[in-house]
Amino acid sequence: MVLLQQMGILFVYMMIGYVACKKEYFDQEFGKKLSWLVVNVANPMLAISAVVNNEEQIAKKDFYVTVLLAICFYAFFLILAQILPRLIGVQKSDIGVYKMMTTFNNIGFMGFPVIAAAYGNGALIYAVPFSIMFNILCYTWGIQMLCGGGEKGNWKRIINIGTISGIISIVLFFMQIPVPKMICSLSAGLSNLTGPLSMLVIGISIAAMELKDLFTDVKLLKFALIKLLAVPVAAMFLVCQVIDNRLICEVFLVMMATPAASMCAMLSQQYGGDYELAAKGVALTTILSVVTMPIVSEIVFHIAV
Repeated sequence: MVLLQQMGILFVYMMIGYVACKKEYFDQEFGKKLSWLVVNVANPMLAISAVVNNEEQIAKKDFYVTVLLAICFYAFFLILAQILPRLIGVQKSDIGVYKMMTTFNNIGFMGFPVIAAAYGNGALIYAVPFSIMFNILCYTWGIQMLCGGGEKGNWKRIINIGTISGIISIVLFFMQIPVPKMICSLSAGLSNLTGPLSMLVIGISIAAMELKDLFTDVKLLKFALIKLLAVPVAAMFLVCQVIDNRLICEVFLVMMATPAASMCAMLSQQYGGDYELAAKGVALTTILSVVTMPIVSEIVFHIAV
């Protein structure tokens, strides 16, 4: 129920961005500026705020378990990315984009805000390893997929504000470094912008598309349903059998069930991938995730477990 409520709230934010853009109060250029603010300020502060404003004690053993889960998470998706596009009959020219959309979930724009809202900022420390691995793989393997293997990912891109903030949060967590109250309040205030602003950005981007085109692409619909329903449910059945920490399982569920990452579209545009296809995939999975994430949670925690 909590997850359903939070997804409903995020959906309202998304619709505000969509309607405001349709009414021409916002435009795509404004969306890009908001996106910069989320990516470079608000979202990085989520990871830091999770540590400095967390009054609960988190066992290091549980954090190590989360790191292992993050490694398994991406190993699984890297393998699935080799299978799923061919399974649904994707044409060769589109396979790179589908591999990207299979592997990378929107853990920054949607995962972090959902976890913070549904389970509290303290739960975000368990999401940090996923974010760090996302940055490493997205700017290396991901770019190679879009370029057909012809261009190597730029390792310098791994060193970005998202990765740095994640590393800072881990150092603060393990070293227990005291932080001034002003920094605590500042990080909390900025991090609270992530959910509303990120969904406004997604709503603005969807406003530039014809919604009917999203729901008439049969291959994209098959992909979305497998990614958002079948894969998370199957993975959670397994995880819940070996992990007895409910909070870790819930964080992992959000990581698994979030839609395709918006970075898929951004990198496709920059590195010669099919930007239109990537944007459609991100938009479709985002819209459907508002319904599918609560469904997955209900199946896993009330039926499967």
